[in-house]
Amino acid sequence: MKDFYMSVDLEAEFMEKRVTNPMHNDSDEDPKDPEDLDVIDNDQWDSMDEGSDMERKRRVLLKELGKETRCSQGEIHKVTFRIGQKYKSKKKLKEKIQLHALETRRNIFFKKNDKTRLRALCKGTVAFNEGDAGEPTLCPWVIQGSRSNKDGSWMIKTYNHEHRCLHTRKVRSATAKLIGKQIMDQVELNPTIPVKALKEQLQKEYQVGFSIHQIFKAKSNAKKQVQGDYSKQYEVLKDYVLELQSTNPDTTVKLEFESEPNSNATSRRFKRICVCLGGMKKGFRACLRDFLGFDGAFMKGPFPRQILTAVGVDSNNGIYPLAYAIVESENTQSWKWFLEILGDDLDLYANSNFTFISDRQKGLQAAIAQLFPCAEHRYCLRHIHDNMKRTWRSIEHKEHLWNCATTTTVQEFNHLMNEFNLFDKDAYNCLKQIPPQHWPRSHFTGRAISDMLLNNLCEVFNNKLVEGRDKPLITCLEYIREYMMKRICNVIKVQNKCVGPLTPSATKIMDKNVYLASHYTTRWNGSDKYQVKGPWQDQQVVEMAERVCSCRKWELTGLPCKHVIAVLNDKADNGEKIGELHTYVHRVHWLETWKATYVHNVEPIKGREMWPISDCPIKITPPLHHNQPRRPKKKEGNLQGREARRRERMVMVLVGVKLMGLVGVKLMLQVGVGS
Repeated sequence: MKDFYMSVDLEAEFMEKRVTNPMHNDSDEDPKDPEDLDVIDNDQWDSMDEGSDMERKRRVLLKELGKETRCSQGEIHKVTFRIGQKYKSKKKLKEKIQLHALETRRNIFFKKNDKTRLRALCKGTVAFNEGDAGEPTLCPWVIQGSRSNKDGSWMIKTYNHEHRCLHTRKVRSATAKLIGKQIMDQVELNPTIPVKALKEQLQKEYQVGFSIHQIFKAKSNAKKQVQGDYSKQYEVLKDYVLELQSTNPDTTVKLEFESEPNSNATSRRFKRICVCLGGMKKGFRACLRDFLGFDGAFMKGPFPRQILTAVGVDSNNGIYPLAYAIVESENTQSWKWFLEILGDDLDLYANSNFTFISDRQKGLQAAIAQLFPCAEHRYCLRHIHDNMKRTWRSIEHKEHLWNCATTTTVQEFNHLMNEFNLFDKDAYNCLKQIPPQHWPRSHFTGRAISDMLLNNLCEVFNNKLVEGRDKPLITCLEYIREYMMKRICNVIKVQNKCVGPLTPSATKIMDKNVYLASHYTTRWNGSDKYQVKGPWQDQQVVEMAERVCSCRKWELTGLPCKHVIAVLNDKADNGEKIGELHTYVHRVHWLETWKATYVHNVEPIKGREMWPISDCPIKITPPLHHNQPRRPKKKEGNLQGREARRRERMVMVLVGVKLMGLVGVKLMLQVGVGS
């Protein structure tokens, strides 16, 4: 007990009583006290003697001191103090006092605030003056804490809990910093909560007046605490990379910094980062589809960047995010850097037969042409239509464009383009400037096992990242990784409910083709070729040995078209063994291929405190702020417009003043001549 009494001031004031030594208390304890149960606390550092009467009496004393106290109005507050209560630092004690002032709606001031003492008084307005001769009476509430040495903890030595003053709605300690800590949980659960809603909720809870600017600043402070400071996350980026690579094997993470003229500098400015998770790489290879879509999206915040994404297509025609990068801007150098990393991960070379789809971004076009000249590069049809829509907005132009793009044969494409020329020659000449190997299905190759015309896969993925694009760097990277991890789990749940040899999307297309095949008739030529004729003068040739149809849909999608199914029906009617229908479907659309893609998972990572510490001495600093390309924000445009209108009004006022002056001079001259 010697150590215990060294920390307790026996002469300290507490509720107008003095703390007595429990060793001199002869009263017996209640044997039914639940505190006497022999419960082992695994979080307790020191072990205690089970048979010690001193220890039991010590617990009784602390229990009595720790009971909730009431103020003069009988209210029980969340923050309570007691004599002998310890705090690690003066900052913690001050925060508790300020929070107590907010909860009790009192103005508490710090009379003593130095390295060893902290004394706070209440200077509220007393309800009834009890002093002699009309002298003002002060509120008796007081608290004082101190510490014996520089390294010791702060302990409360004096405390009077009684308040005699009136409540106030203007609390001095209700700062944005203190409010931000109180709303941290709400901001973490709902980062988009409106400021007005927070203001109404806080005013209802504390019955204190808050300004809208005060709540806005408090919300910003809370978001910094929840998401992490934008600048500080760059300092621990190396630790995050080590944790990501240790938990997710075969993960590729590339960091690039700004060029530093001083080679002996201990810091480097961040420029780019690229992440390609090992599980997503393995799943993409198991998908058997050499098809990738590229797109970029703006990253908001004090350090605006660009998020580059590479998204594939799985067996169910769903999105399959492969890699993502955060770069300085969407230009040729950044796209080339991103594509080089992807090429190394996927073993792509200059002569690789791969298929890409993207918008007509000039930097991306140049990067693909330089690195993969033999690859098939498709342009998103929606972006082509958006460029045409600036001049030609009618629905007829859109229908002509869609008809030309969806046709699968070159002959039919040329015929529809001639019709477009007759409809609008200027629009036809504009569309003709785009090489046909980039946008219509008639000029696509079948190596991608997809006839996709739109880059919707990247648009869908970017839409899922909207809430993460305004967060700090590591928080944004974690938002993308967690979405990918969550999506794999959602797909696995759907796969467990699927029955059949094909994926749900392939089954739906095949059911439609089987229904349409009943309207077609076939003619056999005696070898492996069939002539298939149907409604609307549709007549095609099917070669079963080569597994091709003249309509090219079987070649582009890997799914037997209605003409092929009609041939299979005819062969079955003639007694030939054709086997099951799914054997004529490419393995990409099989259910087992779809399941093999999602066998590879994205592994979770531990919290920040458990990340490995990088031994690299180089410190990473945030990038310099620079405006992103494209048009400015509306806010800046409104400011410029208001400034221009203000100047116009000033000019008009000056002109009016001059005109009024001239008129006044003329009137004076006329009056003078008349007189």
